[in-house]
Amino acid sequence: MRKLTLLLLCPFISLAQTTYAEKLGYPKDAKVLILHIDDVGMSYDSNLGAIKAMEEGVANSLSMMMPCPWIPGFFKYLEKHPTLDAGLHLTLTSEWDNYRWGPLAGKPAVPGLVDKQGAMWDNVRLTATNASPDEIETEIRAQLERSRSMGWEPTHLDSHMGTLFATEDYLKRYLKVGMEENIPVMFPGGHNTMIAKTAGATGLTKDITDAIGQQLWESGLPVLDDLHNVSYGWKGNETMNDEDLMAYKTKKYIETIEKLEPGLTMVIMHCTWPTEVFGEISTSGVTRKGDMLAMMSPEFKSYLRANNIVLTTWREAKKRRDAVH
Repeated sequence: MRKLTLLLLCPFISLAQTTYAEKLGYPKDAKVLILHIDDVGMSYDSNLGAIKAMEEGVANSLSMMMPCPWIPGFFKYLEKHPTLDAGLHLTLTSEWDNYRWGPLAGKPAVPGLVDKQGAMWDNVRLTATNASPDEIETEIRAQLERSRSMGWEPTHLDSHMGTLFATEDYLKRYLKVGMEENIPVMFPGGHNTMIAKTAGATGLTKDITDAIGQQLWESGLPVLDDLHNVSYGWKGNETMNDEDLMAYKTKKYIETIEKLEPGLTMVIMHCTWPTEVFGEISTSGVTRKGDMLAMMSPEFKSYLRANNIVLTTWREAKKRRDAVH
């Protein structure tokens, strides 16, 4: 998922309110993080990077791109790890030039989602221009159905490239499916301190996000207090060796986590172990490899321990929400 465009248009943000993390029973004033990997299933390299970041690192959550070719490969891994925190990275765009995918619902059912190559549109604007809310919901449900038919109940839903935040109607359908299916959704409905400072505008005001957060909570779902979604912009460069890239990315993660306010925050990253093929898909291999290396960094692991950072997952947050009366 590329940078989610979400700006809360308010003069200031009050942190006096009880956080959703507290409501879930996490310690007061604790920074509670979901270290979350996007784009799993997109490629072999994406799968390998996600597995390494979890097995050798501290990443603990992920979401899968169900229309993509390497989903079956990752589902073999899921069969051996049935308690993994794995959700759906709801995919409504196909952004690369030479490596593309189409909607699972099929062109006859969702013609507005399909370009002249038979793939999804390559950017959010074209999707929002051409696809109706009904088509969006149809494709969301098709991606959920594929996961379930393959034997996996997703722990949460989120949005590839932020497409489901592109229009009010898309957002409504996304939230609707989550609430109807009792699946947590990625939506910052709390104090939103970091996302307000770092994201672009969609017209969502603080009053609106507060109301949506309360609606999600009352429907029985856990709610994020904030969203950390800036790591894709930490590019690094091709001249860095793995040690330098790990140090660079780790420093950026620590600097930004230091600035987070207490509460439940989802930290979005893209962990990839680029093979020689990945460069034919995307030029983002360096920043994605850096995310993976940062999660494996001894310095980052030590920072989390030394600062009493609480790590959790969507699976755990949902269990805690179910226990709250």
